[in-house]
Amino acid sequence: MENEPINKSEILTNNLDYTLFSWSKQAGQNPINVERAEGVYVYDRDGKRYIDFSSQLMNVNIGHGHPAIAEAVAKQMKEVSYVYPGMITKVRGELGKKLAQIAPGNLNKTFFTLGGADAIENAIKLARVYTGRHKIIALYRSYHGATYASISAGGDPRKFPVDSQGMPNIIHIENPYFYRCPWGSKTPEECTEKATDQLERIIQLENPDSIAAIILEGESGSSGCIKYPPGYWKKVKAITDKYGILTIDDEVMSGFGRTGKWFGIEHHGVEPDIICMAKGLTSGYIPLGGIIVSDTIAKHFDDVPLPLGLTYSAHAVGCAAALATIKVYEDEHLLENAVNMGKYLDGKMEGLIRKHPSIGDYRNTGLFGVIELVKNRKTKEPVTPWNAKPNKMEITNKMAAKIRELGMFTFVRWNWIFIAPPLCITKDQIDEGLGIISQAISIADEYCH
Repeated sequence: MENEPINKSEILTNNLDYTLFSWSKQAGQNPINVERAEGVYVYDRDGKRYIDFSSQLMNVNIGHGHPAIAEAVAKQMKEVSYVYPGMITKVRGELGKKLAQIAPGNLNKTFFTLGGADAIENAIKLARVYTGRHKIIALYRSYHGATYASISAGGDPRKFPVDSQGMPNIIHIENPYFYRCPWGSKTPEECTEKATDQLERIIQLENPDSIAAIILEGESGSSGCIKYPPGYWKKVKAITDKYGILTIDDEVMSGFGRTGKWFGIEHHGVEPDIICMAKGLTSGYIPLGGIIVSDTIAKHFDDVPLPLGLTYSAHAVGCAAALATIKVYEDEHLLENAVNMGKYLDGKMEGLIRKHPSIGDYRNTGLFGVIELVKNRKTKEPVTPWNAKPNKMEITNKMAAKIRELGMFTFVRWNWIFIAPPLCITKDQIDEGLGIISQAISIADEYCH
């Protein structure tokens, strides 16, 4: 069996005929037929190499094919693969202890989930039960997952086909998006003031005693890597503390070294009440997520039943993968590399900004960035409108096709090109990736006026 020749067309047929694909119409799919992946590269079955400039879904933070994770998973499977969550394993306790060490402040206890969306679900449920309140505040330009509660909490337009059945009692507010500030702020600091003023007004209008939590990403992700202006997170925390509202920090995408720190919120000097995590926790090698809660919240449930439960909570194999992944971050100094390569990336981007008139804005923290493309820098008219209809996607589609043709995988969404490569990337590989992106951006330049 092992020596049977691989039939590429059969692989394609089986996938197209018997599986469904996310976020797209099913006809006309042309997926990359992956054979293997190593480091920052993915290889298809024709031998073509793609540099992975978004770490797949911003989750393969340590890079592809690291042997330490495979070894840890195999070792754990030989001992025990699964026991129900009421039993304990050595690896579960070790992972919980390690997370307590790297999490900020007094966040010391973890409830494990399978991924990011169910981490959000359980954080919202926990916040409501703990506070006895029901409303959740979130940002319009945000994404928190695709299950009903998590997609309701997000403001991403992917929710629109199902929002008539969405979870109730979500209140959305405007982002402090300085490049396109809703209040026309002249400085980032003014944007912070205007945004937090709006937050407090909404809290007062909605009855503070009804609001359980506000949910924010540690650092904005697929909604455009919108960087919080100075002091925003701290002002949010001060306002929520004033009204007894919990802060849920969604670190699913921005956690585990992506921004050069363990968690994105560490850039803002704030300790949230709940952290949601997944993705980089295992670098995508095995599904695992979780919520880390403050000691205050944890203590509340010493004598009150915790109303959270999942068949695969604290799955032993997932915990083993996570422990091994965290060790790779530490042993290979990947957080430091994210900082250093982020600075190098920022420097190289200065040249691209001078070269390409369509680059309106560039936002990056560590290796978590986006290039925002416009038709005119003065008017900031985007090359593709936000939530554009298919007939308005010509420029984006052309750029995405060029990027794939030149051997890169990354996200091109509306007028954004994302840059979030594995944290093990080198300067030469950044140069390689930016060379491809530069050619794609040249397409957008043709539409400038």
